Amino acid sequence: MWMFAIFLLCNHFSGCLAVNSFFVMTNVIKTENQLEQECPEQPSPKTICSSDQSCKKGSVDVHSHGILTGRCVRHKTNVKTCEVRAWCPVESTENPPEPAVLRSSENFTVLIKNNIHFPKFNYTVLNIPPILNTSCTYNKKTSPLCPIFRLGDILQEANQNFPEVAVKGGIIAVEINWDCNLDSWFYDCSPKYSFRRLDDKKITPGFHFRYARYYKLPDGKEQRTLFKVYGIRFDVLVFGTGRKFDAIVLIKNVGSMISYFGLVVTAMELAIRVGQCTSYGKSRFYKIYNRRKYEILPFSRQVKNVNCSFMDMKMQLTQEASLELYPACAARVQWALHTALVIYVSFVDKPYITLIQKPLKTSLQYTEGTIVESHPEKFCDVDSCCTSESNEDHDNEQYELGQPLREGSRFPNAQEWCFCGECQPTESYHEQLCCRMKEGQCITTTHSFQQLVLCSDTLKKALLYKYPFLRLTDANINKELRHFAYKQYIQWSFGSFDLEDRAVVPNCCRCKIRDTYPEASNIYIGFHME
Repeated sequence: MWMFAIFLLCNHFSGCLAVNSFFVMTNVIKTENQLEQECPEQPSPKTICSSDQSCKKGSVDVHSHGILTGRCVRHKTNVKTCEVRAWCPVESTENPPEPAVLRSSENFTVLIKNNIHFPKFNYTVLNIPPILNTSCTYNKKTSPLCPIFRLGDILQEANQNFPEVAVKGGIIAVEINWDCNLDSWFYDCSPKYSFRRLDDKKITPGFHFRYARYYKLPDGKEQRTLFKVYGIRFDVLVFGTGRKFDAIVLIKNVGSMISYFGLVVTAMELAIRVGQCTSYGKSRFYKIYNRRKYEILPFSRQVKNVNCSFMDMKMQLTQEASLELYPACAARVQWALHTALVIYVSFVDKPYITLIQKPLKTSLQYTEGTIVESHPEKFCDVDSCCTSESNEDHDNEQYELGQPLREGSRFPNAQEWCFCGECQPTESYHEQLCCRMKEGQCITTTHSFQQLVLCSDTLKKALLYKYPFLRLTDANINKELRHFAYKQYIQWSFGSFDLEDRAVVPNCCRCKIRDTYPEASNIYIGFHME
């Protein structure tokens, strides 16, 4: 923004002393008929003397009016002072007249012309209306746009008393603020005036300067009259802002704002990471956070591309399912299983679920994994049970499952990896999984397992509830009940999480289900990882 200012004073004024300012004289001290000669200095602690030795010839003091001659002479006040060669008589040190000589300048008026230019928009505007009423005077309420100002009103707006300021002078700022909206539909570009005092009233208040008028006497000597002028200097300060709508800038700002959301997410992630390194890292919040954030389902995403029906796919991924009936789909599932390598296991005597994410090099029973979630509450839907059990019997059964076997009661014919005595021999590492981590009662011997997993009435009701259009015939009833028994056990043991595609049924449970609902051909594909 470029600024231009022209200042006109309607009455007595003195020349400008600075850029964008004007000065109005209000008081004066005049020293007449000064000639270049020797005369006594004005009395002061530094100029008062008693002999010539007190006045060093040729020296000059910063407050002196001239050069010392080395003589101590009598001043008209009967006090001896050092003699100086200067414009004599020297200027008086008396205070300025009070009240001020030109106190009536309070009623002077000044016309301030100001125009601004916005190069970016190539727009220029003036503070003078097209039709100026020369009889108007600025008033904050009635005439806020009038460019003619009364000096007394300016000082009043600056919370100053003009007669007091006029004695020693002062510096007043006239601030013109342009806050322009240059859009044609919301155009607004008018100046707003404000006023304040710049010089400090307590520390060296006022404003003054000196100037002289010189004359030539008939004898050729030069004479002058010295004026010490007091007055008010008005500094015009112009500020401005021009705005115009720009769609490109708007799009950039919106894009920048959206990018901040990414920074917020990063900051929150960093804060959580730092919290995990502290003593709070083992709290329940971080366990839930880790499970939700890192519960990656690569297996589930890959099998979405497999061209199999949802129900068939679920059954195939749960355990053995009907891979023998869908060879083309089975090949794709085997590929997904090979690339995923993500399975979950659960034990009846451990209160958590374990995630295993690496190829098996030993029995699944002994493969170490990551604890991802506590056991959910085991469900027992009264509508799905053949007979109802009392809460007391159910609690006793859960207690017995959690108890280890007494010392010396090792099952004699059990496999090395079996701790319940009901598992069948197998060479596949991923099928070498028992329902327990320590020796104890097998879950297949419990009443709950009989009712929730093996009971045909329970399985039929649940199966028909989930698949109401499924037809159960003599040819397919065992297969459908067997597959759904796997799912029933997984939901019971793992809870209602989406773990069905990767949960492994223990060897003892799988054999018990197969014995209850056998395949006519006695050929089972099973759960394959490779």
